[in-house]
Amino acid sequence: MAKNPFGKSRDAEKPYAIYKGANGFEWRILKTYKKPENEDEYARWFVSATSDLMFEGSYEYGDTYKNDIIHNGTLVYAEPEWQEHYGNKPYISIIDNEEETILSQF
Repeated sequence: MAKNPFGKSRDAEKPYAIYKGANGFEWRILKTYKKPENEDEYARWFVSATSDLMFEGSYEYGDTYKNDIIHNGTLVYAEPEWQEHYGNKPYISIIDNEEETILSQF
């Protein structure tokens, strides 16, 4: 049985993916609870999120429905494996040695 490739929690500075939406919303995907092929409309992702409404651009951690992110955000950063499973929206291509530089832009 294959493991969930995104099941290990990550630090907010090294997310699996970043989605951006209206009003400064940004979701950094730090963990998923199910393998991509087993997710349904109630699938949750553990995220670090911010928006223009947050005090001084701070982030909050918590679970968010996958569909809320997919329908309201645009994928702007993703690791190659994430792109394989969820890369159906525009994203910035990442080259391993440039990853740190690109992440610092967000």
